[in-house]
Amino acid sequence: MIKNHNSQISCDKKINLFGLLADKKEVFSYTIANKNGFEFSVINYGATITDLKIPVSNNKKIDVVLGFETLADYINSYYLPSPPYIGTTIGRYAGRINNGQFILNGKQNYLNKNHGEHNLHGGILGFSRKLWNVKSLVTGDSSSITLEYISKHNEENFPGELTVQVTYTLTEKNELEVSYIAKSSEDTIINLTQHSYFNLDGHSNDILNQELIVDSEKILETNTELIPTGDYIDLKNHPFDFIKSKPCPSSIDNTFVLNNENAATLISKKNNLKMTVTTNQPAVHIYVGGNCFNKIKGKENTNYHALSGICFETQNFPDAPNHSHFPNAVLKKEETYFHQTKFKFENI
Repeated sequence: MIKNHNSQISCDKKINLFGLLADKKEVFSYTIANKNGFEFSVINYGATITDLKIPVSNNKKIDVVLGFETLADYINSYYLPSPPYIGTTIGRYAGRINNGQFILNGKQNYLNKNHGEHNLHGGILGFSRKLWNVKSLVTGDSSSITLEYISKHNEENFPGELTVQVTYTLTEKNELEVSYIAKSSEDTIINLTQHSYFNLDGHSNDILNQELIVDSEKILETNTELIPTGDYIDLKNHPFDFIKSKPCPSSIDNTFVLNNENAATLISKKNNLKMTVTTNQPAVHIYVGGNCFNKIKGKENTNYHALSGICFETQNFPDAPNHSHFPNAVLKKEETYFHQTKFKFENI
């Protein structure tokens, strides 16, 4: 018997107890699949993607995202020297907010600081460390799961009670579709993203043999603390010009301004696999990492390091509330936030 779950959910073998939080609340793992043999798993702690298994031959599947075996490992990963946020949903605001401050409707807001003098990925206890409620689990031609979190007014000092739903859909076109909908009880700021580390060679490899394409001609200029200055850097003749396919970089932590819905493409020649990322967001923040500092083992006893995976954090611009010429990050009381990103997988 699964407690505290919506009656729409079918209690079948695709739902498993994943662990218990300190307050004894249960965390479950949910697995959905499509007719092509793709399998996707998520836990309701942080609405976190744990597995994405893709057929690469008649009898072989590879897991293309980093993850941990236990709930304790996910919890403990936030105490690493640099928390990797593996697979999680980021909010209320993805990326950095300078000095943890912004002005909204003429009022200065002071957020919790969890990254030096700045607010990063929503603060000390962001959405990635919350227990989400499962609202629906649908199986069929497009299997999906919807999770919800209600962020109270002044949580991490963000204004407004924010109700967020994320729906993960595994389509018959071999797409993992991620859709966010949010509403607030008063004007607030919002920037949600998905923080999976992808590796099309398989999660136990490094990413250096994979090819990257990014449909962008400029990145945000940042200072030494990775805070946007408000200016842009032209990518012509720049090492991060990925308009044409190039090997994945060994180090990158940058926000690419998108020309259109086509964000990025990752290619594995080893597995003849291509992942295309499309989004309705104005940017994709690309980050290579996954380092667990030899303190926590990944799935299948894997040692995750600084080259274990690559993130495609589709989102608004970091620190947008402090730059009037950046895309608007304010969600007004009467409005609905909608963010959709698709990760499409194809054999090549």
